[in-house]
Amino acid sequence: MTGINILTRNTVSGVVAALIFTAFSAGSVRAAAEPIVFPSQGQSDQQMEQDKFNCYQWAKGQTSFDPMQAPTAAAPPEKKGGVLRGAAGGALAGAAVGAIAGDAGTGAAIGAASGGMIGGARRHRSDQAQQEAAQQQAAGYEQQRATYNRAWSACMEGKGYTVK
Repeated sequence: MTGINILTRNTVSGVVAALIFTAFSAGSVRAAAEPIVFPSQGQSDQQMEQDKFNCYQWAKGQTSFDPMQAPTAAAPPEKKGGVLRGAAGGALAGAAVGAIAGDAGTGAAIGAASGGMIGGARRHRSDQAQQEAAQQQAAGYEQQRATYNRAWSACMEGKGYTVK
């Protein structure tokens, strides 16, 4: 097996493992978010299901949040920079300055090194911005879900159920 095949295989295995972990995590979060309902006034299972659906509709209307819809991801901020991109730009600028000073090769080498460092720093800041955007989006979803759950629980309690 070649080095490329091993790298590709390891990458694919890592991606599959991440997807499986995400699927199980999402399932456990969704299960944990579901409130437990007890029919404290002797309501039948059929009545409880009807009341759950009515409260779902009411809470959805009150909060403008539908827990049955999958969360949508906003487009992440555009990635900027990169070592290669910065090095290429730095090499061009360095070659131009070096040509004026009399040594374009040395100028290009210095420009490539400094451009690569600057490009790497830009990429790092861009990656951080993407992580922050994802965290803010997740926090917003959780806040909307909590507001919906409070509305749904209030409706169910108003119909004579104990909700925990």
